[in-house]
Amino acid sequence: MLDLRPVGYVIGLLVSVLGIAMIVPMLVDIAEGRGHWPVFVEAGLITMLGGSMIALACANGVKEGLTIQQTFLLTTAVWLMLPLFGALPFMLGATEARFVDAVFEAMSGMTTTGSTVFSGLDDLPKGLLLWRAILQWLGGIGIIVVAMVFLPELRVGGMQIFKSEAFDTFGKILPRAGQIASQISVIYVWLTFACALTYLTLGMNVFDATVHALTTVSTGGFSNYDASFGTFSGNAEYAASIFMVLAALPFVRYVQLLNGNPLALHRDPQVKGFLLTIAVLVGLIFISIQSVFPHHWEQSLREALFNITSIISGTGFASVDYMTWGPFPVALFFFTGLIGGCAGSTACSIKIFRYQLLFASIRAQLQRIRSPHGIFTPRYDGRPISGDVMISVMSFFMFFTLTLGLVAVALSMTGLDFVTSISGAGAALGNIGPGLGKIIGPAGNFSTLNDTAKWILTAAMLVGRLELMAVYVILTFKFWRA
Repeated sequence: MLDLRPVGYVIGLLVSVLGIAMIVPMLVDIAEGRGHWPVFVEAGLITMLGGSMIALACANGVKEGLTIQQTFLLTTAVWLMLPLFGALPFMLGATEARFVDAVFEAMSGMTTTGSTVFSGLDDLPKGLLLWRAILQWLGGIGIIVVAMVFLPELRVGGMQIFKSEAFDTFGKILPRAGQIASQISVIYVWLTFACALTYLTLGMNVFDATVHALTTVSTGGFSNYDASFGTFSGNAEYAASIFMVLAALPFVRYVQLLNGNPLALHRDPQVKGFLLTIAVLVGLIFISIQSVFPHHWEQSLREALFNITSIISGTGFASVDYMTWGPFPVALFFFTGLIGGCAGSTACSIKIFRYQLLFASIRAQLQRIRSPHGIFTPRYDGRPISGDVMISVMSFFMFFTLTLGLVAVALSMTGLDFVTSISGAGAALGNIGPGLGKIIGPAGNFSTLNDTAKWILTAAMLVGRLELMAVYVILTFKFWRA
């Protein structure tokens, strides 16, 4: 029988840490003087006590390692339990959100999706706005660790191809996964600090700079304002674009840079493919904007760069309502969101490396058709791609497409139109943030959706953030019997 105690112990500790994190927005609310701080005292006590009780109840089952079943269960349960406790400040606070709305917002935060059901953000207490950003920041660093430690071991979606790169190529410098996770955390903190400092120098106040740095580096996209990043303009958009790109690159390469490998990023095919994709997409959008709105070329380039980078990285900031740019840019934005950033980053969606593996397989198959007697092996970064990796990647594409269709159909059954249903499914499953159309587009939000649609999207955010397979496998009967 599956022993749940090791899983419960880890979850209890993490929930307790989440409760401790509520002290920060509490202090901000005290400084603001609006009397909202008791909300975080109450929510923090409930969360810390709840987490402590879970950890204590499961402490007698702690072991040195986890079985494969326990690892799968832990990976999913963490992203399920933390949003439930993280939703408490929304239900107890100024928003007085209903349970479904609070869980939706917390899940959107922890999965760094960036979709929101809250309106009137400009008038909310600062502590609550900061809490939304903290949820995204914690979710961003959390998914990096999951992507580098758990998913390669679980052989999810082709991630096993990075197992050796993450932990075997460092030799005696970084022999254990824990050390790599520690260095990644330090890099993540410093990148956030650099982003906040940059925003400060470009005219943001301390609070805005802090919140937007947390949500930029986590590629989450929550903002303090209903207008999102449209509140700012000019150089701030360029700075945000740079940091969104940096956050969407594989963090293990930054670790290699710090440990004496100056060409780590340059040699990574993911990085090359990601940057090239951004350049091509920005060029297409720039030409499209200029053909429809022939205003100053710098403004067109800036808006194209910022919004494409935001969508492809899964950040979800919007500086303008790109729904007014015409049908071609709108369609391009939808498919851009389904590309994603690099594996081992805070970015989400399908990821660049899976497309590269897919194209390598297609190229090898075309070569076999042209030369039936030849031997052609798909390669990635100069190395042959093993059969189990290709099967895993193909399975991921199939499950992603199937899930996207099922979620879109389910949303349409709640009464939503086609554009809202398909773009909402893509936004949630790809953890992108805004959808398309008048309701959930860059100028709207998810507040007017019915409760059933919100629950469907909440589940899709969880499934998409954990690369689908990590969630689906625990839904099988044999998983619980194994």
